[in-house]
Amino acid sequence: MNRYPMKPTDPRIRAYTDDRIRTLLAELHERGRKFGLLFPSADIDHTLDGRVLVRFNTAPASTLLNLLTLLLDADRERPCDS
Repeated sequence: MNRYPMKPTDPRIRAYTDDRIRTLLAELHERGRKFGLLFPSADIDHTLDGRVLVRFNTAPASTLLNLLTLLLDADRERPCDS
């Protein structure tokens, strides 16, 4: 399957509200922990030109969505512990 990362200029990003981004950040913390990835300071920063910025050095929310996609893919590819 060929998927491409979401770009910060993707118009779909404007549909993500602060509350939705907070929910996605919580999911990132939960899923990242399984892989030893910690994002203790990740939080919503502010909105710029209708896009929510996430505090990874004011990264756009697309960075959060792309990280979650990678973690979800990695989680799906992990072998079962049975």
